[in-house]
Amino acid sequence: MTALLALAALVAAGWWWLDRPLPLRASPLDLSIEPGTLPRGVAQAVKDAGVDVNPDLLFLWFRLSQQARLIKAGSYELETGVTPRRLLSKLARGEESLRALTLVEGWNWRQVRAALNREEMLKHDTANLADEDVMKLLGRPGVHPEGRFFPDTYTYSKGSSDVKVLQRAMRAMDNRLAEAWAQRRPDSVAKSADEALILASIVEKETGRAADRTLISSVFNNRLKIGMPLQTDPTVIYGLGASFNGNLRKIDLQTDTPWNTYTRPGLPPTPISMPGKASLLAAVQPAAGKNLYFVAKGDGASQFSENLDEHNRAVNKYQRGQR
Repeated sequence: MTALLALAALVAAGWWWLDRPLPLRASPLDLSIEPGTLPRGVAQAVKDAGVDVNPDLLFLWFRLSQQARLIKAGSYELETGVTPRRLLSKLARGEESLRALTLVEGWNWRQVRAALNREEMLKHDTANLADEDVMKLLGRPGVHPEGRFFPDTYTYSKGSSDVKVLQRAMRAMDNRLAEAWAQRRPDSVAKSADEALILASIVEKETGRAADRTLISSVFNNRLKIGMPLQTDPTVIYGLGASFNGNLRKIDLQTDTPWNTYTRPGLPPTPISMPGKASLLAAVQPAAGKNLYFVAKGDGASQFSENLDEHNRAVNKYQRGQR
């Protein structure tokens, strides 16, 4: 009888321990479980991460729970209040600690790379690679990286490779572009999905108000139809690269680069930014109309005109303050 009571007390004490918060040396703690780590090694990793626990006792709990084989490798975050029961559930479910990286609509490739390099929890496998080598690694040799990644928020676990983030963003753009191209209207001048992507990237940079996207696309579509130069400042700025200091001068408009749409007809050779879904659709679904010009009104919106006289009056009104 005494032995049975002692056993019952021991079992009760064990169950009490399972629901008692584990002492942490700091909160939160980062716990990393490498692939192939056995349950006993997991228990020791928990101890080494800063949890004040007997790893043998923790390993015993893993075994008795019959969930030890379910423990998944990954990066986890342990916070004050975590119990042995909750810890095992977290590891068995693979509830990794996720970080988030946002790629912003209108960013260029240089800004994307800088954002990736700022993420301290990412493994920077592309940091020292040339652009062409990054694209080879992504399975797109010979493809220019500009505009090939969809602007969105991407989550990743600590220690993940930046290559995986780029792969997801590239697949997302592939899908979004294909969806937009499938909805292309006959009046769109884009002859291919790649041309639509280039045009969408310009629309993205020129749009100050969402409602104007299809109208801006219409202007560029109309210009391309009649062989009129696009004459859009963002392409010139893109061609200047890192040398652009924020002040676009007349000499810049006259300096020829492959992206200068004042000196060269048609679309530039590559996108100039990452367009979002709305700009992709606007590129292939331009608004109806004969507008050939637009000018910023100063409130984010644009004034559209069908001819040069109307446009000059709009410039005088909104840019020069003349009535």
